[in-house]
Amino acid sequence: MSEANRGPLGGSRDEILTALRTADEWDLIVVGGGITGAGILREAARCGLRCLLLEQKDFAWGTSSRSSKMVHGGLRYIAQGQLKLTHDSVRERERLLNEAPGLVERSEFTMTHYKGGFPGPLAFSAVMNVYGALAGKRSHRFYSADKLSAQITPGIREEGLKGGTCFHDAIVDDARLVLRVLYEAMHNTTAQALNYCRVESLLKAEGRVAGVNAVDELTGETFSLKARVVVNATGVWTDTLRKEVGQSAVVRPLRGSHLVVPSWRLPVAQVCCFMHPADKRPVFIFPWEGHTVIGTTDLDYPESLDEEPAISEEEISYLLDATNHQFPGAVIVREDVISTWTGVRPVISSGKDVDPSKEKREHAIWDDHGLITVCGGKLTTFRLIALEVMAGIRRYISGADGFSPQAPIFSSSAATQTVSKFKRDSENVLRRLKGRFGFATEDVVADIQDTEWTPVANTDCLWGELRWAARHEQVVHLDDLLLRRTRIGNLLENGAQGELRRIRAIMQEEAGWDAERWIQEVGRYQALWRKAYSIAS
Repeated sequence: MSEANRGPLGGSRDEILTALRTADEWDLIVVGGGITGAGILREAARCGLRCLLLEQKDFAWGTSSRSSKMVHGGLRYIAQGQLKLTHDSVRERERLLNEAPGLVERSEFTMTHYKGGFPGPLAFSAVMNVYGALAGKRSHRFYSADKLSAQITPGIREEGLKGGTCFHDAIVDDARLVLRVLYEAMHNTTAQALNYCRVESLLKAEGRVAGVNAVDELTGETFSLKARVVVNATGVWTDTLRKEVGQSAVVRPLRGSHLVVPSWRLPVAQVCCFMHPADKRPVFIFPWEGHTVIGTTDLDYPESLDEEPAISEEEISYLLDATNHQFPGAVIVREDVISTWTGVRPVISSGKDVDPSKEKREHAIWDDHGLITVCGGKLTTFRLIALEVMAGIRRYISGADGFSPQAPIFSSSAATQTVSKFKRDSENVLRRLKGRFGFATEDVVADIQDTEWTPVANTDCLWGELRWAARHEQVVHLDDLLLRRTRIGNLLENGAQGELRRIRAIMQEEAGWDAERWIQEVGRYQALWRKAYSIAS
């Protein structure tokens, strides 16, 4: 495939399938299209390795599109003694803020303090001093109860309020972060990535893993793909491939759910952090994409990993109770909820009967005769995890060390023009596009039609972003477009039902969907949205 006809995610799906049919052997096959797999592919491509990423569903379909959207150091890890994890996280946070403005954005967080409650302001300030030292900068300040309730977080519960400590972390669109990293990987012609291609089993030769057997979920076509190394970056599905090399289960799947409500119903200008009145777990209420998000829970997930996870009645009540306790005048009810999302975290089990929230979030890497498995860790530290995996690959591939560990994650955007077609707030629009599309921003700007510089309803997403995704980003199903390439399915009533007529025209023009295909996709999407992204009536 020539450089000239490669899109930001490589060639068309048919071209990538042709490459699978004709390739003799790959240097590296990465199984899993979340942030960890994308990061590994990016570093392998930087080395010039012939590498392939296969994702059983859509890119970022699992945990990497359903996180709490935070790029942070993890304050609670300090209390757990995980200082290295916190140090690495805050340093990577700063790197992401510097390299991907418009996608990763600094946000102010406020931890509230109440009489007799945890944490107290002095203890929290001590933790924040450690946090600031690890980050190389001090960024916290205590506000009195009067100032906090009047200026910082109006509407907050005032009974027993001692004040609040404000500090800085960051917010991200996690699914777009995955796509941006894949853009960087595919910018190199030695890398390919394919969604809806499921790895069924491992190929083995001479006592070691030598590739994978995969099936295209759309056509049923099967592939036997040889590779010098296979990386298992499948998150909560980690144990499936490891069982083939005789290893026991290590993953404890934990569910975390979130509610989305209109910002006018619960207006917050920053992240409000507080302890749930029932179990004293931390809860966050924060602004995201012009809306307000409430999260998260932390529960064992005993259900099938192959089904879309959905919020439970227990979690709905838990999050609403927390919200109305902290903002008693808001009176948020089920009818206020626009959408939900539930992610399943791949936490490595401690092997003990411990509370889910007390399980450590550090990652682990295993090498099982050519199958390198990585599991756990944080979205924030995906680059460091990828570098550690690459270090393990060197014993199999000598070319896996041809880069600097300090090399940037992202290429800089060359787009400097003012988006004059978009008359309102053009500087912020260009910042948003640069954050999401990076080096491809110039092409995105050139591609957007005059009539598609307008936002979709009351979101920040432009109609032109939907068309770009449909044309260039391997959109296979309607939910790929509305829940991951863009987030309008999370931000608009009934999963953006009111915008489907115009979306249909885009998919007809860009993907060739006829009337029958459109009806199938709408039916599939609406059933999925009701089951996994809404509050059932």
